[in-house]
Amino acid sequence: MHTGFVLGSALLIVGASLACNSADASATTIPNPVLDAPLASVKGEQIAVLAGGCFWGVEAVFEHVKGVTRVTSGYSGGSADTAQYGTVSTGATGHAESVRIVYDPSKISYGQLLKVFFSVAHDPTELNRQGPDSGTQYRSAIFYGNEEQQRIAEAYINQLNKAKVFGAAIVTKVSPLQSFYEAESYHQDYLAHHPDEPYIIFNDLPKVENLRKQFPDLYKAK
Repeated sequence: MHTGFVLGSALLIVGASLACNSADASATTIPNPVLDAPLASVKGEQIAVLAGGCFWGVEAVFEHVKGVTRVTSGYSGGSADTAQYGTVSTGATGHAESVRIVYDPSKISYGQLLKVFFSVAHDPTELNRQGPDSGTQYRSAIFYGNEEQQRIAEAYINQLNKAKVFGAAIVTKVSPLQSFYEAESYHQDYLAHHPDEPYIIFNDLPKVENLRKQFPDLYKAK
């Protein structure tokens, strides 16, 4: 369960302050993927489903990426009957807190989305945790929708690991997308609705700022 729901404000600020360092450290400069899909010649819609810890921050990052038209927080990896926040928070459902990203492939490629994912949206070397949140529901995962996405994701992870871009190996799991279940309405656009919440200030706003600094050509003001 997210720190903001289980700790008092004093403990939350202390814990989130520690997590802030993790958020800053995850802003890593990485190369473009060698294997990527070319930009489409015509406007369209494609979907990417990614998981990287609490979905609030990952959603907020991709809402500021040019070429992305819609981002939804939800659950992937488990069954429909366990796709509720309280149940997912037990860590026993197989679900990961995920985001569904609808994007225009004529504006941004799948590989570029993964570059943002690995460099500023989360730390792909943390196993079953991100910042103050721990459990399999906070794992790093890519849920691919077709063979092309699988090839690009696996090749990029191999490329980054071989180049030793991070201080440790990437632990991101690449799995086929079975289903995506939209999270409860109060989770959607959480950062926009709660910008002054300590958890958001220390964990998620730095990610959006890192996106703006590291990817000025991709960043858009929401």
